Amino acid sequence: MRAILIALLLVVGGCGSSETPVKVTPTRSTGPDVLPIKLKALTTDQCYLAPATESPKGCQKYVTEVSGAEGNIRKRRPDLAANTTALERPITAFRTTNCQDQAAAGGPCTQALVDMAAALTAVKSLVGG
Repeated sequence: MRAILIALLLVVGGCGSSETPVKVTPTRSTGPDVLPIKLKALTTDQCYLAPATESPKGCQKYVTEVSGAEGNIRKRRPDLAANTTALERPITAFRTTNCQDQAAAGGPCTQALVDMAAALTAVKSLVGG
């Protein structure tokens, strides 16, 4: 019994001492480009389709989504810098004018939504989708 315990200790003690650690490097899968899909989804939103008649307050989520897309476009497509700047301007105008609190269409908030739709159209045509 003692011999078996000593043999086990020697075997266990030697485990892993001469092994080289395995290094696993995660790889990114090359899936479809989601940017055209995102832009297509944004251009089906009512705030895009009818910006002059939509309540700015009701378009707050849409503006947040467009802002996120603008950031992705800026990162993934640096060649579209002028277009992302054109998209960023109405987003900034919408936010600095506190349009999230304006229930009725009209004024600078509606103009920001109209400008955003035009800039989004231009970007979508360049990105595809």
